[in-house]
Amino acid sequence: MSAGTTIEAAKAAKAAPAVDAVRTGQRIEDVLDRLATTGDPAARAAAEELVQALMDFYGAGLARMLHLLSTPVGRRTPGDPLAGLLGDELVASLLVLHDLHPEDRTTRITRALDSVRDHELDVVDFDEETGTLRLRAAGGGGCGCAASGTTAQQAAEGALACFAPEVTAVEVQAAGRSGEPTLLQIGTGPGTRTAAAPAPAKAP
Repeated sequence: MSAGTTIEAAKAAKAAPAVDAVRTGQRIEDVLDRLATTGDPAARAAAEELVQALMDFYGAGLARMLHLLSTPVGRRTPGDPLAGLLGDELVASLLVLHDLHPEDRTTRITRALDSVRDHELDVVDFDEETGTLRLRAAGGGGCGCAASGTTAQQAAEGALACFAPEVTAVEVQAAGRSGEPTLLQIGTGPGTRTAAAPAPAKAP
């Protein structure tokens, strides 16, 4: 995807509604106050923990974006000014979570598999109805032993959860082996918000 195409796709993504930081903060405080008036300290504690978890997640995402954008031009991926952001697991998970990632599913699946290069996984097909992605271990991690197969699935699971949460299950067939592939469930369903699990921030 060229730089021009990527930028145009980003512009065409669904625009986020205008958000006022002060009003949003007040709204959160109002919700917490209403929970406090119920007399259930456990409910308020859970809400405060949820708010803190979200702040940590989005704070890490913003910090990662700043780090990537501040990378010297000579060290950035050539040709596409957004490549560094779109290829980062944490940033990608935020963009996908809000339907702002400009790339299509096929491209995002390719990005996910490229991020786990220790395992040579080739796409066989994707089942639109079930959300199942079928892969074949071409080599490297796909040596044919059960342990390697499981590791390849786990690696694919983590990457796909960030880049392509539409994939809710993965089947990996080891190269040169017959029989039913192993099935790994990795999500709650296509289009489900919770499918895009927060990814841990990478060290700069």
